[in-house]
Amino acid sequence: MPYTLDDKDIIILKSLVKDGRKSFRQISREVKISTPTVKARHQRLVNIGLIKGVFPAFDFTKIQNKTKRIESIKQMKNLDLKIDEDMMIKLNCEYCKGLVSGKPTILRFADQERFFCCLSCRSLYKEKHGNRIRAISGSART
Repeated sequence: MPYTLDDKDIIILKSLVKDGRKSFRQISREVKISTPTVKARHQRLVNIGLIKGVFPAFDFTKIQNKTKRIESIKQMKNLDLKIDEDMMIKLNCEYCKGLVSGKPTILRFADQERFFCCLSCRSLYKEKHGNRIRAISGSART
């Protein structure tokens, strides 16, 4: 089953679309949600693969070469993102890379989450990456 964005996810994403450089505190003040909640929601959106990174926004009107400016403006308009309540995010299993069709099985460690299609894939992932998980989480327990 795909991950369904709720109202909090949507307002956080809309805030980030305006300025992806905002701190979690700035976003929390803007959207009236606690800073730890904003951070946790942001981390989940990163973990499910919706947020891939923060990229610079360029002001292509400042480019001197007119032909490049027109091409660049056209490219930027194609990147326009509309965020609404009906958005659902497809999840791929972290181990087998298959589509997660039901409710995902989640492995949480440190501040990360990994999503799996079944308990078997989760167990195999833990077995394969156990040392790294322990090193990241700082404990002997996974």
